[in-house]
Amino acid sequence: MILLSGGTDGGTTTHVMELAEILAAANPRPRLGQNYKLPVIYAGNNKAHDNIQKTLGEISDLDIVENIRPVLEQENLEPSRDKIHDLFMEHVMAQAPGYKKLMSWTDAPIMPTPGAVGSLIEMIAKKENISVVGVDIGGATTDIFSVFEGKFNRTVSANLGMSYSICNVLAESGLDNVLRWVPFDIDHSNLTNRIGNKMIRPTTVPQSLEELVVEQAIAREALRLSFIQHKSFATSLKGVQSERTISDAFEQSSSGQSLVNMMELDLLVGSGGVLSHAPRRQQSARMLIDAFMPEGITQIAVDSIFMMPQLGVLANIDSKELKDDASQAALEVFDNDCLIRLGTCIAPIGKAKPRSQMAQVSLSFEDGSTKKININEGSLEMLEVPYEPVKIEIQPSRGIDVGAGKGEPLSSTIYGGIVGLIFDGRNRPINLPKDSSERIQNLLNWSDAVNEYPKGDLF
Repeated sequence: MILLSGGTDGGTTTHVMELAEILAAANPRPRLGQNYKLPVIYAGNNKAHDNIQKTLGEISDLDIVENIRPVLEQENLEPSRDKIHDLFMEHVMAQAPGYKKLMSWTDAPIMPTPGAVGSLIEMIAKKENISVVGVDIGGATTDIFSVFEGKFNRTVSANLGMSYSICNVLAESGLDNVLRWVPFDIDHSNLTNRIGNKMIRPTTVPQSLEELVVEQAIAREALRLSFIQHKSFATSLKGVQSERTISDAFEQSSSGQSLVNMMELDLLVGSGGVLSHAPRRQQSARMLIDAFMPEGITQIAVDSIFMMPQLGVLANIDSKELKDDASQAALEVFDNDCLIRLGTCIAPIGKAKPRSQMAQVSLSFEDGSTKKININEGSLEMLEVPYEPVKIEIQPSRGIDVGAGKGEPLSSTIYGGIVGLIFDGRNRPINLPKDSSERIQNLLNWSDAVNEYPKGDLF
């Protein structure tokens, strides 16, 4: 399909009509189905609607939707996104074997997996009024979803996955970036062969602890690269200053900045085989923290049984009788049966000298007991606490931020979980030593701190 856009509403139509005439002259043909016309979505200046219809109406399957940028200070992306989704279902999914039969079996919407998961993430953020990042890592793709400042963004990293696309992860990240997460000596050729075997036999799972560690090292890089791509797409208005109020009139920030602010993040949710089915939940927590590098106070969770896509469909059942009940049911099942609360990550941010104190933490538990913990630079510690409220007071060192500003104390209520509370003193971004023995020792110390792997010959 082709998306055609240009101009603000009521402005000049010259440039967008030139594009339409080029498109008409090229007369591109669709890939799927000889009897189809190529789908074209027009989302530009509304003043050009009639001329666009005359130019492209006969040669294409034309749909006209609201302008992507009606005025310079606003973006209106939803109508175009919805139409692209509709056309994908109509022109692409309709070619899938058995799709028409499936359509006859149900009157519920059939949604692509990223669309369904994204819908659920957006609904959770709106209901709880929180900022959320969700990730679904599969064999061929990694999907990232985020809600910051009430704005939902979704990206699909089509060539970053854990089986069919695993060699793309290696090519994009480089061998050294994968090796930095492996806590034992392994040469480049050995690692390359292991990754090649996984691509040749994509449905296999690790058969030894060594294979598991290597696969989880690759997963960290797939997640990290996908998140970098997501942050570059999830941006504020580009090209001009966005519409501002008196309260922020004096705040000068460049347009096109990423909306993703890890200090503002409340909940990080992981899904996909390597995260949901990790032998130990501590491994899932470590992969998410190492790849996304949350800042301040962040809840960590995983989808236990790949239920998020189905719940996303349930929440979108379009029925006057069921709409509200379906949405509520989906959210309740997600919270009670789907989501595994791993715990909370507390990560102070700022430049600190090696092994110096970054923050002092005071914890008050429901049974009346208290505990004090010092977070030192470069350290990773875990405290086993079940999913229950814990009052926390953090006094950061000078120049260190935990969410209230540099050097400012913070009081809040956090929750434990299956893993518990994780205190992460590693600077952002997480930099590992170049020296192999020092790097391996750091990785082993962090693994021991959270009880990540069983003790044995490998550790």
